[in-house]
Amino acid sequence: MTHLFEAITHALSKVDPTIFSLGPFSVRWYGMAYLVGFVVGYFIIRFFNKRWKLGMDGDDLLTFLLIMIVICIVSTRLFYCVFYNPRYYLQHPLDVFKTWDGGMSFHGAIIGGVAALALASRQLKQPFLRLADLCAIALPFGLFLGRIANFINGELWGRVTKAPWGVVFDAAGPLPRHPSALYEALLEGLVLFCIMLALALRPRLWPRGFLAGVMMTLYGVFRIFSEFFRQPDAQLGFLLHTQWLTMGMLLSTPMIVAGLFFIYRALAGRDRFAALLPGNKGKVQA
Repeated sequence: MTHLFEAITHALSKVDPTIFSLGPFSVRWYGMAYLVGFVVGYFIIRFFNKRWKLGMDGDDLLTFLLIMIVICIVSTRLFYCVFYNPRYYLQHPLDVFKTWDGGMSFHGAIIGGVAALALASRQLKQPFLRLADLCAIALPFGLFLGRIANFINGELWGRVTKAPWGVVFDAAGPLPRHPSALYEALLEGLVLFCIMLALALRPRLWPRGFLAGVMMTLYGVFRIFSEFFRQPDAQLGFLLHTQWLTMGMLLSTPMIVAGLFFIYRALAGRDRFAALLPGNKGKVQA
């Protein structure tokens, strides 16, 4: 398994961040990751909309997707600029729009996602927490693709390592480093997506907000674990005069607390014993 991971890591490290260029126009893997993530996310949401009998038609789903795309992209970018490198973007405000160079924060997606879900819930007349559950299933797959694109971009490199899969990043000096973006792709992306999918596919429908709570909690735990291998952003370094606390850890902690609250609220609520899904006896109450 370690040899396979080593081979994948070194193969990806040789991939050009630009897929192709036509004059001044370039298509990059980073942008492609977002595009594919949103498309796959749409089909995941459409599948569970039908499975859970939420009643949203094609126009409703496209409206939902558009709201999520616009608000989440804006919030992920602004959150990164404000919390990770405010001094630079105050001096170079137009660079805020250079999203193709990377610099997006998943924590910003969560905050923007709350606003997007509130708007979508009102527009589509769907329960806020049920829409949050839908997004909780789809988000990790998009995150998986995004972290791979981060690695191809040469971003989010890890701390110095002697592991055989260590990678020399051009912007990080001559020493091999942990491919921490791939650790995050594996844990926060692929593993979390498989967990969410397994939970969502069970015959009995979970109470509203449960899946969203699980996703937030596990993301926070996986992100904090990954941060022990990731080199902090140079402009931030370690926080509070420690040699271990990072901004990623600090921002992930409230996510765990909020996620556990959602889980508790869902399991303690009246709809704890929801009806069975189609194919089983009972009626689903989404």
